[in-house]
Amino acid sequence: MKKNLHLLAVGALSFVLAQPAFAQKKAPAKTATAKTAAKPAVSPTIPNDPGVKIGKLPNGLVYYIKKNTEPKNRAELYLGNKIGSLMENEDQLGLAHFTEHMAFNGTKDFPKNEIINYLQKAGVRFGADLNAYTGFNQTVYQLPIPTDSAEVFKTGFKILANWAGKVSMDGKEIDNERGVIIEEDRQRGKDAGERIRKQLLPLLLGNSQYAKRLPIGDVQLLQNFTHDKIRNFYKDWYRPNLQSVIAVGDFDVNEVEKLIIANFSDLKNPANERARPYYSIPDNAQPLIKLVTDKEQPYNVAQVIYKQKQGPVKTEADYKLQFTQNLVNSMIAARLAEITQKGNAPFLFAQSSYAPYQGGLIWDISALQTVAVAKTGAELQKAIVAAIAENERMAKFGFTAGELETAKKKVEASVEKQFKEKDKTKSAAFVQQYLNNFLIGAAMPSAELTYELSKKMLQHITLADVNAAAKAMVTQTNQIVVVQAPEKEKENLPTEAALLAAIKNAGNGVTPYVDNTVNKPLIAQAPKAGTIVNETKNDKIGVTSLTLSNGVKVVLKPTDFKNDQIIFTSFAKGGSSLAKDDDFQSADNANLIAQSGVGDFNPTQLSKYLAGKTVSAGAYINDLYQGFSGSTSPKDLETAFQLIYAYATNPRKDVEIFNKNISDYKVITANKNSSPTSVFADTVQAVMANYHKRGMPTNLADIDKINLDKAFAFYKDRFADASGQTFVFVGNFEVEKIKPFITTYLASLPSLNRNENFVDNGINPPKGQVSKAVKKGLEDKVTVQLVFHDDYTYNAENNVMLDALKASLDIKITERLREKESGVYSPGVSLSVQKYPSAHYFFTISFNCAKANVEKLIKAALEEVSAFKQNGVTAEDLQKFKSEELRQEELSLRENAFWVNYLTNRLKYGDNLDQVLGNAARINGVTVEATKAAAQKYLNGDNYIRLVLLPEN
Repeated sequence: MKKNLHLLAVGALSFVLAQPAFAQKKAPAKTATAKTAAKPAVSPTIPNDPGVKIGKLPNGLVYYIKKNTEPKNRAELYLGNKIGSLMENEDQLGLAHFTEHMAFNGTKDFPKNEIINYLQKAGVRFGADLNAYTGFNQTVYQLPIPTDSAEVFKTGFKILANWAGKVSMDGKEIDNERGVIIEEDRQRGKDAGERIRKQLLPLLLGNSQYAKRLPIGDVQLLQNFTHDKIRNFYKDWYRPNLQSVIAVGDFDVNEVEKLIIANFSDLKNPANERARPYYSIPDNAQPLIKLVTDKEQPYNVAQVIYKQKQGPVKTEADYKLQFTQNLVNSMIAARLAEITQKGNAPFLFAQSSYAPYQGGLIWDISALQTVAVAKTGAELQKAIVAAIAENERMAKFGFTAGELETAKKKVEASVEKQFKEKDKTKSAAFVQQYLNNFLIGAAMPSAELTYELSKKMLQHITLADVNAAAKAMVTQTNQIVVVQAPEKEKENLPTEAALLAAIKNAGNGVTPYVDNTVNKPLIAQAPKAGTIVNETKNDKIGVTSLTLSNGVKVVLKPTDFKNDQIIFTSFAKGGSSLAKDDDFQSADNANLIAQSGVGDFNPTQLSKYLAGKTVSAGAYINDLYQGFSGSTSPKDLETAFQLIYAYATNPRKDVEIFNKNISDYKVITANKNSSPTSVFADTVQAVMANYHKRGMPTNLADIDKINLDKAFAFYKDRFADASGQTFVFVGNFEVEKIKPFITTYLASLPSLNRNENFVDNGINPPKGQVSKAVKKGLEDKVTVQLVFHDDYTYNAENNVMLDALKASLDIKITERLREKESGVYSPGVSLSVQKYPSAHYFFTISFNCAKANVEKLIKAALEEVSAFKQNGVTAEDLQKFKSEELRQEELSLRENAFWVNYLTNRLKYGDNLDQVLGNAARINGVTVEATKAAAQKYLNGDNYIRLVLLPEN
């Protein structure tokens, strides 16, 4: 519940528009100067990674090349453009983003949709792999591509060069794309969030050029601009002296450099090029404030922002400041989390963090941003004042030595892990660093130098340094206060004057923080070890299986995919399915016990205890199973086992935390019906469960039935018998060295040999054809879900056939609804399959659209389904499916997470563990004729559910 609340709160506060957040950018620390005229000390500049080849073509294009073999036979190719919506004229609003779309709709060497078509055949997925984004200051194209095909790899650079200067801008294609852009605006907006953003962004962006150049642009202009406007934008700004090519991957660096020179040298800059403008946002001496309400806004949220200028990290002084601020973030986050757990917490959720302003949207501005979510409008002032009081507390009194020690331990563990994985780091992880170097001049040190600098900072940063940085974050100027609240709370909100006065006085009476730690071991006494009674090996997939003296089974797969990672999970049959109907709500929320800490440690104390360790573990109870899951570094493996043992044998019954969770859950549940998407999601859940009482959305009456004693008793009962547990461990360990931990902590778990199974409580979707419409929402935005489902025989062959149908139908639905009809932005086809409690599959076609187009688009989608039943998938689409699936499998087989999930599912379902070895043959064995028969069987429409969310008017 807490996690859901956190997501809701953060989601409500998201002001990010059309680009992802940058990596953190920090300004140089001010160096002290003597009273004499001596020059201040200059901090050393951080040198770039010598392992990156940086070059510049005569036309000004900059390139970055790095060889990196993880993943093997893959490369990340990026085209970075130092231009975005800030470069638009008044008659071009939204055309930077529109230009990005047009790059996929025809170039000199790749007409129409041929780029997407070609890459899909090569196994590159559109959207998931191949993508692009536009922001205020940059437009970035990303192309992950195989390197084991010389032809495909070379073509990748040709595609980047076509984006850089050879986009066709065909008039017909421009007109066809207008509808897609309009639908992107509809899908991303037409809700409370967008309406609130429109009111707040002028304030947050200081009525600057940023506020006038939102990347999505002006809808009216997008519908009517003449073709010359977008062609002029492309001609003016897509030029090599504002562009970079980034290539990281498993290749020969010199060969890649030759490919860049060959493909990009002929690009020309305009004869009379326009100067690239730079903008910022103005300072404000007095606090700015705005309170906004909306009928569909579900929560009472207040935010206080303290802005200040800060540039990118270039010097060691910058690095020290960034490092220090991260330590502050860790400590203030821990304080707020501790308050949130208390029964008398003045807010549902609070967060305070120093970071690039608005997620990095505004270059060279950072801010301390503090947010609080209140239960009611009347309590909003109290909530934000309590959060701000923590800022004032850290500014006045700083942090304790114990807090800093804990924060340093956490950071050091992260630093060590990152360095240990330096030769196993994925290519994609390097790209943003090089992109930031190109865009804003940020340093790009090597892994070795980053490690050296970090260790130096951990050693030399003092409590005084941290407290000074904390104090500097709480500025007296450049403050902004914003409130988002439900319209029904309007009369209960404080006035602007009252809120500003309360915030100004938030620090009155604060006292120093008192650190609360538990100085006890996680397990008071080592358990009496059990034994291994059976051991088998499967050399085909490198797996060892153990049976323990208490009946627990353990499956081990050592790997070398990561140097510092071991992940694990377990399962035993039962779950909440075994609860009686009267106790179901308590049983269904028994996970709250695991979220309350373990033994003598509440969550805050447990976090402090684990500081310096790279380990996490917890228990879970879902519908059909209960078990444990987590991850650890090899050095902390014993701690992971201790956590498993503690969660199983010594759960924590914390009345205060439990009651706080229930109280928060009530607030969330009481307010969620303000949101159309929430109402629709609840309706979908109810329909798909055929209104079974155990499958219905939780309401306030359900919450009143949740009882701590019953939840705790159910939790203890689920873990009282470990004999049904099967554990799976995957990662960097040796079988013989992990065995002592297994016998000590797993073979000693209590065993009753109950031989339990889960219960099928009959929560199944309705048979036949069902249609349900929900009318909720103020604006012209429709959400559609079309579900084809039925019972089926769950096996590897059928599942591959379903995958082929899903992938091919996804292509056709996109081609029809987006490219041909121009009626949607990102339609999707999802596939869900289950074996237990009864084998069932679900195909779901989903999209957003205008109300006027809903019936036409549903009809078009169903026509594509009918075509599948008549003809099967096309040979071309089947080739794309096979290429993409096989390429993804190459990557998956080198991922620890894949193997944990794969082995767990095979063990749950009683399948052969060798099944994965036949995947390629099964994929290649799918034929067009077979897909036709499968479509007739699985997409026959006998069991079809139509779900539509419509606006109220």
